[in-house]
Amino acid sequence: MPRAVVILPSTTYRAHDFVSAAESLGIDLVVASENPPPFDMGDRYLQIDCSNPQSAADSIATMGDEIAFDGVVAADDSGVMVASLAGTTLGLAANTPDAAGATRDKLLLRNRLETAEVPQPRFAALEPNQSAEEVSEAVGFPLVVKPLSRSASQGVIRVDRPEDLPASIDRVRRIIGDHEHSQRLLLETYLPGDEVAVEGLVRNGELMVLAIFDKPDTSEGPSFPETILVTPSRLSDESQQECIRVAEAALRGLGLTHGPVHIELKIHNDRASVIEVAARSIGGLCSRSLNFGLMGTTLESLILRNAVGMDKPELRREQHASGVLMIPIPRSGVLDSIDGIIEAREIPGVTGVDITISVGSEVAAVPEGDRYLGFVFARADTPETVESALRKAKTTIVVSVT
Repeated sequence: MPRAVVILPSTTYRAHDFVSAAESLGIDLVVASENPPPFDMGDRYLQIDCSNPQSAADSIATMGDEIAFDGVVAADDSGVMVASLAGTTLGLAANTPDAAGATRDKLLLRNRLETAEVPQPRFAALEPNQSAEEVSEAVGFPLVVKPLSRSASQGVIRVDRPEDLPASIDRVRRIIGDHEHSQRLLLETYLPGDEVAVEGLVRNGELMVLAIFDKPDTSEGPSFPETILVTPSRLSDESQQECIRVAEAALRGLGLTHGPVHIELKIHNDRASVIEVAARSIGGLCSRSLNFGLMGTTLESLILRNAVGMDKPELRREQHASGVLMIPIPRSGVLDSIDGIIEAREIPGVTGVDITISVGSEVAAVPEGDRYLGFVFARADTPETVESALRKAKTTIVVSVT
């Protein structure tokens, strides 16, 4: 029986999905996490600290010396470096720490892509105590301010005018906290266009495209919450091929050779540019919007098969269109209520609604926050019908925050 370890952050929603996928494939799965999953894993649970990747990787490698792993998988950004270090130590197929590290530092990512001549925004690092006015001249307005290591649009703010830049920089620094206050920030030219996400698996350096998601509600700022994703893409075949070409160039430039990847791009005038590259699959519960082959194979199943080197599976996505709505947090405060869930579930095309934050919890809206209230899933014959169902669900679900 093949054996794999999946690295799950304590805040993940996906523990059950990976465990179920492993059971269906006959893979002996070990969960490595900061806190035990919400079900008993017995001796197949390993407590680690993802904030210390080397120590966490050493713990996995020690366990691997005893029970011989065939693959290591990171379910989220916080596990990417752990998986790379552990996999390399154990001699498994894995991204090198150098390549994995480039996906966890946005400035390093930009420098690597620039060296590889991959299309991307103009950018510059804002060093501690450096003049933001001088740095912004190299980038131009409108621009985007970003922290170097956050995800889910946390701390990402568009700035249109030079006079607004100091306040936006101060806000980003407050978001990332005092312990990161002296770190550099990234300034990037704001790119117009349609945003898409390429979801894929890499094996031996070859990208296997699983889906291209349209983001029909692509935000123009000042913050950038994600809401609706729909696949298959409605871009022209030429534009989709351009996105794949640029995604492949980005992977080569970064040196990513194995595992799941999630690549976000902007496409404008039929030219694609890289916004982000992550060495993990799509976040949250969004993977539930994808099924493959005739038997409804899940994305987690494909990831685990790829990790342990099982025969190349059927990667053809199901014939139906599908999508997901990430229910946004309207403002920061205390979550008082979420109404309309039952009504949303009854909308034609909607296949499920999952709420992931409890009423009474403190919540933070983007750009301060990095979570969503829940997810709505839809499936239909066409992308247009899926998008319509998700939009109806978005107006049906009423969120109250005080």
